[in-house]
Amino acid sequence: MKIKQTAMNNLLKLEELGQFLLSIILFSQLEYAWWVFPVCLLLPDVSMIGYLVNPKTGAWIYNFFHHKMIAVIVLLLGFLLDNSLITLAGVILFGHSAMDRIFGYGLKFNNHFQNTHLGWVGNQNK
Repeated sequence: MKIKQTAMNNLLKLEELGQFLLSIILFSQLEYAWWVFPVCLLLPDVSMIGYLVNPKTGAWIYNFFHHKMIAVIVLLLGFLLDNSLITLAGVILFGHSAMDRIFGYGLKFNNHFQNTHLGWVGNQNK
């Protein structure tokens, strides 16, 4: 059973890697300097500030900025409005979310920052 679970986890990580690579390809189609992508890539983590209020608020804000459908909506809005800044925001949100999931950081449950849809992050004894 452990082997099947590991194989599935690896398959899911490969899928996320493909999505992260797609975000790089999408970014390359925009007219921004190459360094903008890595500089902006961690900006969605500013959403963790909601955890200063409480775990429920923190999880809601964090999940909003790390949900791939939100990223796709922002990306499509940027394309439809022909607005490169909105398109960039969508690409960054999408790429960041894929990158997070490669490293095991998923969407948060509202009881604890480390409790994600991918399991507990960090200490497995919780």
